[in-house]
Amino acid sequence: MKESVKIIFEELFERYPELEACRDAVLDAHNMICNTYENGGCLFTCGNGGSCSDSEHIVGELLKSFKFKRKIDAELSEKLYEMGENGKALADTLEGALPAVSLCGHPALTTAFLNDTEPKMTFAQQLLGLGKKGDTLIVISTSGNSENCVYAATLAKAMGIFTIAMTGEKESKLSELCDVTIKAPENETFKIQEKHLPIYHALCAMAEATFFENTGHK
Repeated sequence: MKESVKIIFEELFERYPELEACRDAVLDAHNMICNTYENGGCLFTCGNGGSCSDSEHIVGELLKSFKFKRKIDAELSEKLYEMGENGKALADTLEGALPAVSLCGHPALTTAFLNDTEPKMTFAQQLLGLGKKGDTLIVISTSGNSENCVYAATLAKAMGIFTIAMTGEKESKLSELCDVTIKAPENETFKIQEKHLPIYHALCAMAEATFFENTGHK
């Protein structure tokens, strides 16, 4: 683990000592996410309500700069410069990205599928079309039992997609099913969500430091 990644990791537990029980799971999740990115894969997220917002939030932190400035690939930058003024503007402005997709989006597809087929399987339907072996799926459910999330995780396992669940502290269907479960040490929905935020911020920052540390601080 890079020193910068270790600092981010340890700071999570210094700031939130109550999350110490999640230490091993957070590290396992980080390693899983990095393995996916090292092998050219994509991270998918899903959840309902506040967890839907968290799913989108994670994607937002991964697709652009978070704590570090992210330069785009040097070869791509050179090609863009050769394409004139517009290419130069792109090369100078675009930021490096870690591939991530929220399954909470795509309203045309999701509304058609829930109207014509089965509402609880809309996440799974999207994952079927977009995911591949070696990708990672983060399912966020405070109860750990949200049926649409369980369906998505079940499909992910069948497809060879790694699964990370973010839940509350109770055992659940997702904790039984997923490769890694990060159990926030709370039982009330809003309190669980309050603990999920610093955890996924740390995971995003750790992934960014792993792949973009040398491009400079913001």
